Amino acid sequence: MSIIKITDNATNMLTDAKKTLPCKDCPENGLGLLAVSAVLPSPSTSGCQKNSELASCSPPQLQVSLFFFALYLVAVGQGGHKPCVQAFGADQFDGQDPAEGKAKSSFFNWWYFSMCFGTLATLSFLNYIQDNQGWGLGFGIPCIVMVIALLIFLLGTKTYRYSIDGDEKSPFVRIGQVFVSAARNWRTTDSSLAVEEVARGTLPHQGSQQFRFLNKALLAPDGSKEVGKVCSVSDVEEAKALLRLFPIWTTCLGYAIVFAQSSTFFTKQGITMDRSLGSGFVIPAASLQSFITLGIIIFIPIYDRIFVPVARSLTRKPSGITMLQRIGTGIFFSTISIIIAALVEIERLKTAEEYGLIDMPNVTVPMSVFWLIPQYILIGIADVFTMVGLQEFFYDQVPNDLRSIGLALYLSIFGIGSFLSSFLISVVDKTTSWFNDNLNQAHLDYFYWLLAGLSAVGLVSYLYFAKSYIYNRMNTM
Repeated sequence: MSIIKITDNATNMLTDAKKTLPCKDCPENGLGLLAVSAVLPSPSTSGCQKNSELASCSPPQLQVSLFFFALYLVAVGQGGHKPCVQAFGADQFDGQDPAEGKAKSSFFNWWYFSMCFGTLATLSFLNYIQDNQGWGLGFGIPCIVMVIALLIFLLGTKTYRYSIDGDEKSPFVRIGQVFVSAARNWRTTDSSLAVEEVARGTLPHQGSQQFRFLNKALLAPDGSKEVGKVCSVSDVEEAKALLRLFPIWTTCLGYAIVFAQSSTFFTKQGITMDRSLGSGFVIPAASLQSFITLGIIIFIPIYDRIFVPVARSLTRKPSGITMLQRIGTGIFFSTISIIIAALVEIERLKTAEEYGLIDMPNVTVPMSVFWLIPQYILIGIADVFTMVGLQEFFYDQVPNDLRSIGLALYLSIFGIGSFLSSFLISVVDKTTSWFNDNLNQAHLDYFYWLLAGLSAVGLVSYLYFAKSYIYNRMNTM
């Protein structure tokens, strides 16, 4: 049965769907080209060893070009597909309906659960295929899966909820006009502004007094009230809603920096430790990241089916706790995780010293790699709170027409956080002796304590801004 529902508060879902379709093709095309580049013939290893010229060992230029073009195509597809398809999925729920409002909050939980389940399948299955059966099949399988996913997406076209664009201005134009008009009226006195605010009626909620300088956009520069020159109250509130997001966005960067360590230094720790499991089987160090995914997969059902109903009965809030409380809880768990990582590293260095392995980087430190599991699990639990909370927060708190942009802002936290992590590592490497190719001579624990301090400062800053944050939609807290 087709469901076509137009509501006043519906976002521009038709636009999101149009963005999703072409971008959804990009990953399939990219993965297909990656598979092709992997199966193209390359110079054999034996030929490279016999020939002294390095150029003869390089793959053909066509293969290299095809490989990098495919990678960029996947990146372009993901950049458009990730924020749009998630916004489109959340838009299928009517936030004004109490039952659907609760379901929408659960949607973000189960969306992330599905993403992590796919990641776990990749780590456990596709890694084996790529190592033992070849990269062509390793890229070909996800390409086929993506084609099937696209077909399923298209089959549901007639059941999706859409909204129709009106004749309103672009949200970028409306919000930009607010800042331009406020700048033009910067000399306006508070008394003149107060008179205009009273004349235009009471602004929607208590946030009207926050960023009050933007209220000057309610006045025309020449004192006239010609249509098109004066911004509406809703336009001003949309501009304020965007400004409120940036302190939250900034204070979450510390969380993103800690998050980046799980795939870098956590793995380096694991390489030096005893990874044997039974007789003859050694756990790959990179596979330790699976414990993050396992933590997420196990904890999301607990959070959604047990924690939220219990919290809902106590707080009377549809989502149990507010979005900002959820994000802050995850940042706290992240801080605890990096503290535990520092303590484990201290124990690892002590063990290496006791066994005289300080100058033997290639000898396994007789300390089980399972010491690292708590920090991985805590990162997974932190993701359930912060990662999913950020998705819902940036989707819900931006103006209706900019929800895809809101999710792009959420993704940018981790992109910028990764760059900041690299920058911080470069600075520490140049100014200290904490890093060393021989991890037994390094002081990775000092770096972890630095991250713990930065994370704690970020958490305190986050709590300060979260406490004074005014929700854009009071019924979505």
